Amino acid sequence: MAQVLVRELDDEVVRRLKRRAEQHGRSLQAELRLILENAARVDMSEARRVAERIRRRLAGRNHSDSGAILANDRTR
Repeated sequence: MAQVLVRELDDEVVRRLKRRAEQHGRSLQAELRLILENAARVDMSEARRVAERIRRRLAGRNHSDSGAILANDRTR
């Protein structure tokens, strides 16, 4: 199996990854391996096809401005 060394990671990034690993009951190495394996599986061309299908399905519909809704909600 291959090995990878990642240099100059921000300390805060490493802390968050360790916390994430702990929450999942895994070692940091196991958590990183899973993250990398999942990232390598992503097929961007398939993701683009799915996004395009969603865009076509939603085309022509009126959508509310979520920013306006949140701003209005915050003033209550």
